[in-house]
Amino acid sequence: MIRIRGIVFRLHPLFVLLMLLSVLTGRFAEIGTLFSIVLLHELGHLLMALRFGWTVREVKLLPFGGVLEVEEAGSVPAKEEVLVALAGPLQNAALAGLAWLFGQAGLVDPLWTGDFIAANALIALFNLLPILPLDGGRMLQAGFSLHIPYHRTLLWSARISLLFSFAVVCAAMYPLTRGGLLHLNLLVIGLFLCASNWTYLRNVPFVFLRFLVHRAKRSEARIDGGTLAQPIVVSDQRPLSSVVRLLMKERYHLVYVMNRGSVSRVVPEGKLIDGFLGSLTNGHADLRFFM
Repeated sequence: MIRIRGIVFRLHPLFVLLMLLSVLTGRFAEIGTLFSIVLLHELGHLLMALRFGWTVREVKLLPFGGVLEVEEAGSVPAKEEVLVALAGPLQNAALAGLAWLFGQAGLVDPLWTGDFIAANALIALFNLLPILPLDGGRMLQAGFSLHIPYHRTLLWSARISLLFSFAVVCAAMYPLTRGGLLHLNLLVIGLFLCASNWTYLRNVPFVFLRFLVHRAKRSEARIDGGTLAQPIVVSDQRPLSSVVRLLMKERYHLVYVMNRGSVSRVVPEGKLIDGFLGSLTNGHADLRFFM
């Protein structure tokens, strides 16, 4: 673990395992190159996140990329999330381009150049798969958040990630059906992604609760900014837990509470969230709490 300007850089245990295996097999150059590519890939994410003013707590390096732990999780604009996610693969593209130029100029060994370009292409393309926490999964989640409520966004991005993680496991085992060899590295990564996304799916309620806490803190700022509100129309009998699940990440909402066919009250989203968070301890469960 290394701390630089308050940001912790850490190797994931899966990467440590891969490094130990490389020691046993004598593939020091390959693991050194992989570590450099992954680190530079993740620095692309980090620099873009810092450019947007995100508060980065930790950078965790995995064999295929990394994960940024940020304070603003779930509260930053989808556009920023997409640009931060793209910064990693674009960094790989830039590295591959530089290697090609150096190879054309005769400054580096052509064999090394080809391997380096292939490694960058593999890391970039793998990270574009629609699997969390890969870059493609982050972009998929950001895209969903523009069109459907955030709670549903979390559920569907986790489900799709789990499906594609299982597909990675199947791809690793497929050569066995043709008389070939098992892709052990791919199998390990696929199993890790399956476990990671299964855990994420189970933790969606906690991830969503964290989103609501951050959202409540920023509601007043949205009002001060003169944002347009998107209405949500619900019955006063509806549980608060189901109403907050209708909130969209990129919208500010006013909730129109209906009683016998007429509007009985208009509740700002900030008050709605505060009421829901309070209901977790005081037992008020539906919109009649605001009457």
